[in-house]
Amino acid sequence: MADSIISPRSARVPAVKDIIQLTKPVTWFPPMWAFMCGVVSSGISITENWLFLVVGIALTGPIVCGTSQVINDWCDRHVDAINEPDRPIPSGRVPGLWPVWIALAGSAISLAVAAALGTWVLLATCVALFFGWAYSSPPFRFKRSGWIGPMVCALSYEGLSWFTGASVMAGGLPPTNIIVVLLLYSLGAHGIMTLNDFKAVEGDRATGLRSLPVTMGVRPAALLACGVMAGAQFAVIALLIAENLILSASVVGLFTAIQLGLMVRLVGNPAKFAPWYNATGVSLYVFGMLAAALGLGNYI
Repeated sequence: MADSIISPRSARVPAVKDIIQLTKPVTWFPPMWAFMCGVVSSGISITENWLFLVVGIALTGPIVCGTSQVINDWCDRHVDAINEPDRPIPSGRVPGLWPVWIALAGSAISLAVAAALGTWVLLATCVALFFGWAYSSPPFRFKRSGWIGPMVCALSYEGLSWFTGASVMAGGLPPTNIIVVLLLYSLGAHGIMTLNDFKAVEGDRATGLRSLPVTMGVRPAALLACGVMAGAQFAVIALLIAENLILSASVVGLFTAIQLGLMVRLVGNPAKFAPWYNATGVSLYVFGMLAAALGLGNYI
């Protein structure tokens, strides 16, 4: 049944609303937030460069992230036909090879827009697109690994988007301290991505996806995720103190301390409290990113 639903023989043009749903707008927020952190961390006037800001947000959110979501749905179309038959591809609302053409068009538009924003933005976008295709597609299919998959997502959502924001504003390679901080937050986001795997342990085990909760066990994976998230933020705090950005370091430290208290509850029952922690602890994590960016940009 699923094969007939997604048959490439169908030539019907999908509705715009179904294409938008395929790009999963809810997933655009993390890279757009990280892009804004990059913009702020540059310390360069936003009002004087507002056009770069608007184009950069569109690039990191709906264009690059949206494209990666289309790729993922296409590569997982047979699984979705069983688990989520109402999704645009298995339901037939985006039929045939339309998802492939949409993903290719999105990739081309991404490269064109990135090229207009500068060499370093183009390089970052090339890496992001490679990760977007390789995460879901053979022969790489990074999502099968509980170590590589979350790191690829973390670098794409946090690091590359932050780098793009700083590069767009600076018109070149960002300073070393900004690069170090965005890499640290990317490392910490590996733990966030691992938390997302707790909701699908049985399904991952059945389909051969080697997520960390599957390979390590639920509680050890939760402890590792918490350690990675906390350790990365401690390193950011140390760097901010070394840069004499005391207020910024204090705010990040406060957010991290609250997270540590929330982590105690999380590790008690990771499968139950992972969604709760995503709504609480992860929110504090991303607000800490902004606090660090404000410090680096000399706003606080």
